Amino acid sequence: MSSRRDYRASRASLFDMDRLEEGGLRSSSSYSSGLDDHENEKSMDSLHDRVSLLKRLTGDIHEEVDSHNRMLDRMGNEMDSSRGTLSGTFDHFKWVFEKKSNGTICRLATYFVLGFFLLYFTIRSLLYFLYG
Repeated sequence: MSSRRDYRASRASLFDMDRLEEGGLRSSSSYSSGLDDHENEKSMDSLHDRVSLLKRLTGDIHEEVDSHNRMLDRMGNEMDSSRGTLSGTFDHFKWVFEKKSNGTICRLATYFVLGFFLLYFTIRSLLYFLYG
């Protein structure tokens, strides 16, 4: 809140509204006393610090964006390779099920799935009874 007051005070000393309304532009003593070199240097240092901070921040953002773009490119390549593998697997399944002996293959696949679930639930219930 104090910076707003300082801003208004320096603005008032710059433009000295009472004298402008009177119709004359005269030099004001508050202008020379309000804005001396020390305050200007202090303001310049503050501005320099802010600009430096923003420069570092934008550099960090740029590095982060580049990192995320590389990660997304890798993910895209991995997805493409996974898509190729899955389409190959799907083609093999189509080839297997189009053969005349697809009844035996379906039964064999069903037995494997049922055996897996039976084994899973057996181990799960055994661990439940042993460790509570």
